[in-house]
Amino acid sequence: MHAVGYRANLPVSDPDALLDLDLPDPVPGPHDLLVRVHAVSVNPADVQMRARSHPGHEPRVLGFDAAGVVAGIGAQVTRFQPGDEIYYAGSMHRSGSNAELHLVDEHIVGHKPRSLTMSQAAAMPLTTITAWEALFDHLRLDEASQGTLLVMGAPGGVGSMITQLARKRTGLTVIGTASRPESATWVRDMGAHTVVNHRLGLADQVLAAAPDGVGYVFSPYSAHNIEEYAKLLTPRGHIVAIDDVHNIMPLKMKSITWHWELMFTRPIYEPADDYQHRLLEAAAALIDAGTLRTTMTRQLGPLNAATLREAHRLVESGATIGKLVVTVAD
Repeated sequence: MHAVGYRANLPVSDPDALLDLDLPDPVPGPHDLLVRVHAVSVNPADVQMRARSHPGHEPRVLGFDAAGVVAGIGAQVTRFQPGDEIYYAGSMHRSGSNAELHLVDEHIVGHKPRSLTMSQAAAMPLTTITAWEALFDHLRLDEASQGTLLVMGAPGGVGSMITQLARKRTGLTVIGTASRPESATWVRDMGAHTVVNHRLGLADQVLAAAPDGVGYVFSPYSAHNIEEYAKLLTPRGHIVAIDDVHNIMPLKMKSITWHWELMFTRPIYEPADDYQHRLLEAAAALIDAGTLRTTMTRQLGPLNAATLREAHRLVESGATIGKLVVTVAD
């Protein structure tokens, strides 16, 4: 099968940063689905892994998000049949989805939303799982929840889903951050009540919009914002972070709770847990009902090394809005 991977940590400008590979067709294990991939999306996690994680002695295939058709099943699979259209976000500990054929455990797969194309669906899984776990698993929010949520990086893939889910499935007031007119428009379209420019004094702007402070923060960019969070959060407030940060001591005075969210935790440590399967099925129902919308904003193709290098370059720029998708055939 054709796949795209890397052999060394190289800048995306290097032609060898991502390579076209010819690999053996994978064979499903007991709970695996063999997927014929139709589309993938590129996340910051893909970019970070290519740049920082050494592939070892063999080339490593990247890719998490995917949408495709089940081509084969393992002996103990119970949830899917060949021919089913599916979407999923995969696992950090397995070969990635940037390939014609891919193996994924049935416990972390959902049936593709019927109302979306393969490309539109491929934009959704990783960010939807991350946002869902942040809001409803870590923060224990529900439709009766009140207060204010600050969504940092609101134009991004996860920020877009946090904003949609918070508006549709909680009673929270949502403040999103954006620094450009086009990204601010997108954040409002996702449902944010208020948009603030984080480059012009985060705490001052947030407190102007929410004078009593905010109870919840979603943070993909924490390292330089801890002091600002300490100012704008209410006592005993909550932060859910998806990035790396080391010094959170300024939050101690207000007894702020810090949550780490990594959507790969369940696939790695609890492989038999079907929480993400159920989550993706519920999200598909919300999408098909018109409650949630795809966050795909750009589509590239075909799936080869040159296309994925361009996709990685765009994600690395930090200027993307929503999600970038690569189709297998252009």
